[in-house]
Amino acid sequence: MSAALQESVSRLQGALQDARRGLIGRDTLVELIALAAVAGEHLLVIGPPGTAKSEAVRRVARGLEASYFEYLLGRFTEPSEIFGPVDLRKLREGVVETETRGMLPEAQIAFLDEVFLGSTAILNTLLSLLNERTFRRGHTSIRCPLRLCVGASNALPEGEGLAAFADRFLLRCFVEPVPDDRLEDLLEGGWLAGEQPPRVARVDDLDQLAVAARSASLESLRPTLAQAIRLLRKAGVLLSDRRIVKAQRLIAAAAILGGRREPGPADLWPLLYVVPTAAAQATARDALRDLLAPSHNLLLGSASEEASLGPLARATRLLSSGRTLLSGPGGAPPDLWKLRIEGVLREIDAGLAEAQMPPDLREVREGLMQALGAG
Repeated sequence: MSAALQESVSRLQGALQDARRGLIGRDTLVELIALAAVAGEHLLVIGPPGTAKSEAVRRVARGLEASYFEYLLGRFTEPSEIFGPVDLRKLREGVVETETRGMLPEAQIAFLDEVFLGSTAILNTLLSLLNERTFRRGHTSIRCPLRLCVGASNALPEGEGLAAFADRFLLRCFVEPVPDDRLEDLLEGGWLAGEQPPRVARVDDLDQLAVAARSASLESLRPTLAQAIRLLRKAGVLLSDRRIVKAQRLIAAAAILGGRREPGPADLWPLLYVVPTAAAQATARDALRDLLAPSHNLLLGSASEEASLGPLARATRLLSSGRTLLSGPGGAPPDLWKLRIEGVLREIDAGLAEAQMPPDLREVREGLMQALGAG
């Protein structure tokens, strides 16, 4: 990988680390937002209200210094609230043009909450905007700079028409409220949120990584990907041809973000998030367990681990967490920093046998032991 690409990955890594700070249990969501943005695909997040869906997207957009549009849709939302009002000056001249400044057609990253409540007029316009990055209305026809749209809802739609619209969101992420054992972390994270200025990457970094992903070759990985699809079908998990083909974009993007110019077995894990329902994802995870075992990604460690439940992905995430802790307590109290070190050490020792522990993780473990003793 070139030095320029490595710098883009490094800047994005810093931005994502800061975006995750205080968002307890939302590491995977933050990482999937970045993956979708590099792949040029869209993400659908399903979960109850108040689970930090919009905050996660907002933080990633801020970390990329991207133009951002956010809206909560309702049954009576007008298209002008999303796409912009008709230009009255032009209308007097008999020309129907839309004033799009500050609206969705000019956003680089967008978040649409309760996206399935949009009217037919809104959803039909969204289809061409999402698929073709083009906004058409009256005499207005413009290319849109949209890198990523995240849609959110409390549940997947049941109607056939809405299901077809939902299929345009290639990635699916299902979130739940923070569990009981992490409530203290939730309270602390919410209290300390915003105390430190976040590191930022650039939209140009996204574009550079996206170009590299599009130029990657999947030729050597396609037989394995085809085998994965066959295993899914055998398990009763059916994907549309569109989703199967587009999954390659996610795999290529995962490879680039993992520091690899060409995708390999370690990068097959995004296929799990292409599966459209939570129940089917659970089935797919079991069916693909062996194929996904080599998964690992230093930048997207939580997402790859959650998809594969594999030791390499777990080791990669723990390596990243350990290195962060070794850099010092930051703004955290020393006692809390010590507790976090203890937690990572427990997870390393409980989750990884000696034979599975990579040398760099063993080195980090020794450093954490020394830091704990010094603390």
